[in-house]
Amino acid sequence: MSGTIPSGFTLPVQVVEAAGVTAWLAEDHAVPVISFSFSVPGGASLDPEGREGAAALAAALLTEGAGDLTASAFQDALRDAAISVSFSADRDEFSGNFRCLTDALPDATRLARMALSAPRMEAPDVERVRARAIAGARQVLESPRGQAGRVFWASALPGPFGHPPGGTAESIATLPAEVLRGVPARQFRRGGLCVAASGAITASQLRDVLLALFGDWPAEAPAALPALPPFAARGVRVVGMDSPQSSAVFGHAGLAVDDPDWEAAGVVMRVLAGGGFSSRLMNAVRVERGLAYGINAGPEPVAGRSVIVGSVATENARMAETLAVLRAEWARMAGTGPTEDEREEAIAYLTGSQPLSFTSTRQVAGILLALQRNKRPLDWLANRPARLAALSRDRLAEVAARLLRPEDLAVTVAGRPEGL
Repeated sequence: MSGTIPSGFTLPVQVVEAAGVTAWLAEDHAVPVISFSFSVPGGASLDPEGREGAAALAAALLTEGAGDLTASAFQDALRDAAISVSFSADRDEFSGNFRCLTDALPDATRLARMALSAPRMEAPDVERVRARAIAGARQVLESPRGQAGRVFWASALPGPFGHPPGGTAESIATLPAEVLRGVPARQFRRGGLCVAASGAITASQLRDVLLALFGDWPAEAPAALPALPPFAARGVRVVGMDSPQSSAVFGHAGLAVDDPDWEAAGVVMRVLAGGGFSSRLMNAVRVERGLAYGINAGPEPVAGRSVIVGSVATENARMAETLAVLRAEWARMAGTGPTEDEREEAIAYLTGSQPLSFTSTRQVAGILLALQRNKRPLDWLANRPARLAALSRDRLAEVAARLLRPEDLAVTVAGRPEGL
């Protein structure tokens, strides 16, 4: 089965099945490179209470020795064949990928299988990776942006989805090795698995990869994701921190990823906060008033829904004014929607830039994987330009009024902001 891909990216997408797994393949032999990506629901949301960071730390350990290869031997094998293999755990998914030259596909498959099925997780490697993760978690909190982000998510989505996906320095330090070793058995199930591949790989070769990597996985799905709580935060929270600048993270609940207005909301957010110097927020905050170097916002999907989240940093003395401008622009867009000129510019950009998203096998595989995760049909991208062109200014105004709720904006500011 195949579908037409939009202008600027003409390869057909095949649906390949093996081992009870369905994969999307964009085959292209112009360059001898292969990218392979997968994701399965779960990730950090399945970390046991008090064990935050377990999935992320286990993901980092999968390539630190596997099967009969020690950590150094495993990395040498990757480097010698110019193979990249990595795994990660986000708020609601566990994902992995590899990238290799065509001739190295057998080695890439073998090493990825070893990492998934027989990670060593030896004590010295666990402690080394743990120390690195603790240092990273502490480094994030050294900046106002990191402090603001941590408090924003914890207050907005109380519970597993509001925790830092990588855990905190405190939780990482106390993670028992047996909890880390239990992550693969808890996470690696074929139910809900999404797979995409791109580049110089045939459907037959991809079936072999699917069998090798996932053939032994249990057929059922991982444990169900926790219930996503309603967006809980409102108003302004200040995290005191000595710094010449304050950093703010702001947002409110967004739409579900399968909402019929999802694409229209993307156009609205492009005009309001995602269009660089053409966005209303950038123009009002930087161009007209010189309050900040930059400001942006957009939807971040979480467990099938989304949070509209943005950030801005400015001098402590100017944060109150910056937030006032932010709220005014948020309310103005909610009240009237974009102008006709803004509508045309945003749709022209979103349509014209679409082929630029397909300039590497890694990008193609990533986009195909995202389409599967969000349950888009195979022809979703091909029909996207027509759907965007059909959005009228009046329709976008209706969506803006539904999407944007200035009274619900939650703001977390870290620093020493004056007047808040």
